[in-house]
Amino acid sequence: MNANQTHCLQLLRDADPDRYLSVLYAPEDKRGALAALYAFNVEIARIRDLIHDPLPGEVRLQWWRDLINGTEHGEAVGNPVAAALLEAIKAHNLPRAAFDNYCEARIFDLYDDPMPSRNDLEGYCGETASALIQLASLVLDAEKAPAHADMAGHAGVAQAITGLLRLLPLHRRRGQVYIPADILSAVGCSAETVLDGADKDGVKRAIDAMIALAEDHLGKYEAGAKSLPAALRPAYLPVSLTRTYLKGIKASGAAAADETAVVSPLKRQWVMFRASMR
Repeated sequence: MNANQTHCLQLLRDADPDRYLSVLYAPEDKRGALAALYAFNVEIARIRDLIHDPLPGEVRLQWWRDLINGTEHGEAVGNPVAAALLEAIKAHNLPRAAFDNYCEARIFDLYDDPMPSRNDLEGYCGETASALIQLASLVLDAEKAPAHADMAGHAGVAQAITGLLRLLPLHRRRGQVYIPADILSAVGCSAETVLDGADKDGVKRAIDAMIALAEDHLGKYEAGAKSLPAALRPAYLPVSLTRTYLKGIKASGAAAADETAVVSPLKRQWVMFRASMR
């Protein structure tokens, strides 16, 4: 791994330990590109924390889009994540449109607009988490990856919804609600109720509905996971933790809206190790 790739891996160690661990299970010659891909995700995900208004966030996203499409304003040399990402895209012929769609979906994070529907949520998850899995798969084995795009779709949606549930306390503090309006309505809840938190039963029903949606996609992924080629397995290793996280969220009940359910690092490492051996 070169200096830029090493920087990306070190960034993941603290910012995204699950994906960091999964990179270590990948072949050595693939780790640098995977680290760059996941570090890019970290950089985009934390834009909301670095801004006070959405417009500067959109400017940052546009910089990344321009960079990936070859129309950047300024050199990427001073940004190790950007430099490593461009190297990965070139070396593995990664589709630039996927990164553009990813950034487009991430605009939603910059605002406090409600998530309109389940379809919108699944689309958001598909363009972000599912796309990362598919891009990682292309890095690992470009020939075998396309045949498992549907599997990546379900895996990513399950992983992303679970991640949103784990981040629910943070999103509530920001005034954000990722639980779709149609799901909230179906369980007799609302975005205002989730943010207020006074109606614990209503919040729990909303959380339970999101858990059920995540489990539905996770089940569809797991049903076909046995056919997943060993070469692609590292791209899916972070998804192996999804059921463990959901179990913790379920046990927390309505309290999951106030405090993130904790899974110990040792437990996470054990679950991923077992998944890597299957």
